[in-house]
Amino acid sequence: MRSMSIIIAAAVASLAYGPSFAQNANPQANRPANPAPTAQAPAAAQPRAPEAGANAFTETQAKSQIEASGYTNVSALRKDEKGMWHGTAMKDGKSVQVSLDVQGKVAAD
Repeated sequence: MRSMSIIIAAAVASLAYGPSFAQNANPQANRPANPAPTAQAPAAAQPRAPEAGANAFTETQAKSQIEASGYTNVSALRKDEKGMWHGTAMKDGKSVQVSLDVQGKVAAD
């Protein structure tokens, strides 16, 4: 009778602890081999074109924003009819045309 109690106790213990050990045996078992690709990259990863619209930047702020993007000698800034700032600046020793959109994004034209 005593050996029967030990066998039952062992069986109950294996039922209680067995599933938790099995879950840790292979953590990759429930993952698909090849996850489905996403339809498109997140918006932050996609480059955006300069956006037109009402621009609250003053000329001084526009110049500072362009300089903060790594350009020097920012000059000839003008705001177009779409509210975007355009001018000339230097980068890597070359003169380039730059623009600043309403979101503060600087682009070389």
